[in-house]
Amino acid sequence: MVSLNIMEIERFAISDGPGIRTTVFLQGCPLYCPWCSNPESQKIKTHLFHLESKCIGCRRCESVCKQNAIKFKENKFTFNENLCIFCKDCALKCIQNAISFVGEKVSISDIISEIEKDDDYYKSSGGGVTISGGEPFVQFEGFFELCKRLKEKNYHVCVETTGQTTIDKCNKISDYVDLFLIDYKHSNSKKLKEVTGGDLEIIETTIKTLLNNKSNQVIIRIPVIPNFNHTKEDMNQIFKRLEELNVTEVHLLPFHNFGKTKYKQMRKDYFYESVPSLNKKDLEIYLKDKWNFKLYIK
Repeated sequence: MVSLNIMEIERFAISDGPGIRTTVFLQGCPLYCPWCSNPESQKIKTHLFHLESKCIGCRRCESVCKQNAIKFKENKFTFNENLCIFCKDCALKCIQNAISFVGEKVSISDIISEIEKDDDYYKSSGGGVTISGGEPFVQFEGFFELCKRLKEKNYHVCVETTGQTTIDKCNKISDYVDLFLIDYKHSNSKKLKEVTGGDLEIIETTIKTLLNNKSNQVIIRIPVIPNFNHTKEDMNQIFKRLEELNVTEVHLLPFHNFGKTKYKQMRKDYFYESVPSLNKKDLEIYLKDKWNFKLYIK
């Protein structure tokens, strides 16, 4: 039975493709973007989340943990993931619901059963299913099987990807995907590599490969990030390069720091915590120059 490691199945999503959708978030990503809003997606594993604001320090979780993975040091919750066997007894014992676990292996059949609950909404809104991450191509066998079975059931399938994959995988899955939403974070290969770990040559090869397959719609999405690409010079260079790649449609995504609570719950540093979120109005400066390009930019 083919399975996928997922972190969430989000119903009634309206920002991940046309219409009302169900978005399946897969785990595993080759990049390490410091602004990532889903840090629990980066590695394929189960993560313990601890919400400090709910914790009353009763230590029930510590008392039930047979592996001694949970300890309170100076009345502060600590967790050793190397000792944890993820039995989840601590979450069941917590009277404040301060502990939860994210990341589990789910069969393709069970994922589709969850998707089918909202068939009427997809049909009435022109929606469908979006597969996101992480990076879906990391779990390619299960990802391919899910797309194939969804198309057999005539769902509109959208894939959100970093573009960090291979030509062979793109060609293999193309017939089972209606829309690709591809991130393009920077046109400077050195800066992209240093900050995110991304390989610009691979990403651009992915874009060209998918654009050449006429059965797919391809939209490029640019996350606009302060201290990374949030300048007119950077953005114009990105637009120019995308035009050279024969891209036709580009969506700008304003930076947000909504994921900062996840970093706290995972006991990880978040380097963008003090950076204010952007909004659509902040991006209007780039839309004023869009007439200089053949791209459709929104």
